[in-house]
Amino acid sequence: MKKIKLTVLIIVLLTTQLVCGQIVPPPSPGPPPPPGLPVDGGLVFLLISGLIYGVKKLKK
Repeated sequence: MKKIKLTVLIIVLLTTQLVCGQIVPPPSPGPPPPPGLPVDGGLVFLLISGLIYGVKKLKK
């Protein structure tokens, strides 16, 4: 009877150690994403100036 109690105690202790060893805190969140580049008026200005430059070159 004493041997069975010791065996059960060892099994319970090992099982608890295995379960507690598997519990880990979640990983920390990554860094925030970089800010986006606003592409508003600058892109339109670039396209219009490129179009004007191209028309000038074609007329020469």
